[in-house]
Amino acid sequence: MNATIAPSQLGGIIQAPSSKSHAHRLFIAAALSNKETILHCNTSSVDIEVTIQCLRELGAQISEETSNDSFRHIYHISPISRKDNPHAPLLLDCKESGSTLRFMLPLSAALQKEVSFTGADRLAQRPLSPLYEEMQAHGVALSPMGTFPLTVSGALEPGTYSLSGKISSQFFTGLLFSLPLLSKDSEIIITDSLESASYVQMTLDVLKLFGVHVVMKNGRIKIPGKQKFKTPGEVMVEGDWSNAAFWLCAGAIGTDPLSCGGLDPHSSQGDRAILKLLEQFGASVTKTKDYITVHTKELKGISIDASDIPDLVPVLSVVAACAKGTTKILNAGRLRMKESDRLATVSDMLCTLGIDVVELQDSLIIEGGKLMKGGKLSSHNDHRIAMSAAIASLACTAPILLTGAEAVNKSYPTFFKDFESLGGSYITD
Repeated sequence: MNATIAPSQLGGIIQAPSSKSHAHRLFIAAALSNKETILHCNTSSVDIEVTIQCLRELGAQISEETSNDSFRHIYHISPISRKDNPHAPLLLDCKESGSTLRFMLPLSAALQKEVSFTGADRLAQRPLSPLYEEMQAHGVALSPMGTFPLTVSGALEPGTYSLSGKISSQFFTGLLFSLPLLSKDSEIIITDSLESASYVQMTLDVLKLFGVHVVMKNGRIKIPGKQKFKTPGEVMVEGDWSNAAFWLCAGAIGTDPLSCGGLDPHSSQGDRAILKLLEQFGASVTKTKDYITVHTKELKGISIDASDIPDLVPVLSVVAACAKGTTKILNAGRLRMKESDRLATVSDMLCTLGIDVVELQDSLIIEGGKLMKGGKLSSHNDHRIAMSAAIASLACTAPILLTGAEAVNKSYPTFFKDFESLGGSYITD
């Protein structure tokens, strides 16, 4: 789908979509629980549906009903049977969801399910080491990395796991859901600094909610075995700071205030850091009980450490383009391993729009402070690039022609509908 996005101004009030990251974790915990869980979610996405379908293949019973209130999707989740599946080997299609693959890989082995994984686009090339090698060292047979199908057989064994924290926090989450199910205690040793630590904390929060006890201290995570997931009954998915950031940044670069509701300022989501970063740029941020409102003031370039907030980099780069002076986005090397090489695709987007950008191995240097000129952009099949391009249109002198605009379906299918409701202008073909 192509979208022609005209320069416009956004303003008004919107509710944050549900957190994809939180939803993944709640669905998995519910599927491992002792009895039915009811889960409320105000939005869905391709990635969430992928995780749901994989859990169904593993044996969970998940049904959905719709509601007229703000949580429009209500899911009833009955747990996975631990008995062998008579239709083995199972085929789990993760499509483009790196989270789903990295969570399900150790979980399928912990459940002693014989599984083949498949996926789409760049997923086969996204990193699985050192999780792959650690699973092999603990009783699991895996087919070679880098191609699908990826087959898994054998039972995951308890023990000591060593993982670098610099590649993906999702490796830790996959093991944290799996190791409590095993017959003996386990430990994960974090061999260096843990980037995206807030996502691991989100996992720990969900485990605690479902009665699973782990201890993380001094670079080690101790996980007792023989634990049972116990449902709290009903749970609600948090509002998503990662996707709400697009609207908050729109408020920072536009002329009209923009308010976003449904966000928990005390959430473990690391992307709530967007508020402090927008304030550092110079935007006005106000908070009430129900809403966070952002509107523009004079923006100036800043330095950003992206190690714990990689998903914010594409839209922060748009704010940087609108801020006078130099913005440095540092410690962002892991962006090269996302749905696209996001350092390259962000740089390409801004350069096409007339902004001076220096792309380094793990950072971007952006010279901002002038209007962007519009032009033809590709989403590179990356949802965050597509949404960032739409927000960039607010500061353009001519329309943006965005190819592959349907990439937003991966995490935020109603993005363009919400964009239009706030005053945005676009047509598709």
